[in-house]
Amino acid sequence: MFILWISMALIRFIFKLIVLAVIFTLVLPALAPELLAQTRIRDLTSVQGVRDNQLFGYGLVVGLDGTGDQTTQTPFTSQSLISMLQQSGITVPSGSNLQLKNVAAVMVTATLPAFTQPGQTLDVTVSSIGNAKSLRGGMLLMTPLRGADGTVYALSQGSLIVGGAGASAGGSSQVKNHLSVGRVPNGALVERAVSTPFLQSDTLQLELHSTDFKNAATIAQTINIKLGTPVASALNGRIIQLKMPALPDERVRFLSEIQELTIDQAVAAAKVIVNARTGSVVMNQAVTLASCAVAHGNLTVKIDSAPVISQPNPLSEGQTVVGEVADIKISESGGELIEVKNSAQLSDVIKALNALGATPQDLVSILQAMKSAGSLKAELEVI
Repeated sequence: MFILWISMALIRFIFKLIVLAVIFTLVLPALAPELLAQTRIRDLTSVQGVRDNQLFGYGLVVGLDGTGDQTTQTPFTSQSLISMLQQSGITVPSGSNLQLKNVAAVMVTATLPAFTQPGQTLDVTVSSIGNAKSLRGGMLLMTPLRGADGTVYALSQGSLIVGGAGASAGGSSQVKNHLSVGRVPNGALVERAVSTPFLQSDTLQLELHSTDFKNAATIAQTINIKLGTPVASALNGRIIQLKMPALPDERVRFLSEIQELTIDQAVAAAKVIVNARTGSVVMNQAVTLASCAVAHGNLTVKIDSAPVISQPNPLSEGQTVVGEVADIKISESGGELIEVKNSAQLSDVIKALNALGATPQDLVSILQAMKSAGSLKAELEVI
């Protein structure tokens, strides 16, 4: 009787283990996306008008150790220097041919973040536009930085930091890293702020990084449910319009709360990116394959050229002629017809494509053919 009781208990324990295994195998994978795939609204959207602005300017770098522009080949460097000296009250005789090796003409670029105020500083990048060998040890003279509208938004000046070194002697040279580009940390002083629509209207728009109607509708619905009032509306697959509070501090708090809300991660549009120059192929998680059959072979053309010398007889008064004999061989490797099965996950797609044994360049052609045949369920983009 005791043995029978032990056997029944063991059977019940094994049955429970089987039930748990079934739950972990079937139920949890289905619930995993709902539990784990949460994305903040700030990671999917940006605030319209709240963005960076690009600045640029033309300037001069002085104090170089003989590594500046050769003014005979870059006349604009000497012209800029003469103009600057004249503005300082120094008259340069007309027709002067300045032969300076410690000056370089450069382009100065910087990024002006949103809400940056006058008096704040920016990092600037200084790039040579002449034939200067190195900007190491140079000093950037005061350079106005303008926006796309031509307005000066910052002034830059300072000592350059160049992450490289170089030396030359006896016709030989050794260079480490890039010497014609440097940076000036905090080298630009902001003189003018860029206005933004943050306080100029009763409404503000959130812009999705990529067009997706499902994401737009989900974000608007999530915001309305969280706040309890219909303050958000999806205008299209890219823009969500928000009704903003009147006071600036309330707007900041309102927008910070909205950006921290999370939504279920919407599946991105299936896309395969092909770099035609390097043969790189990148695909996202949403890419799937329908069943198809693929046969791929390689065609190789080999040309061997060998010189042939025709030597005339000693008394024929002929000339020695050098000819060429070409041997052309064409070979084609056999391509077996391989079945590519239906693949619903990215890992299965990778296994199916790897089974073809194709090189990255060949894979580009195969993917294009699969797209035309309707087997590749993704958008194919060539860059």
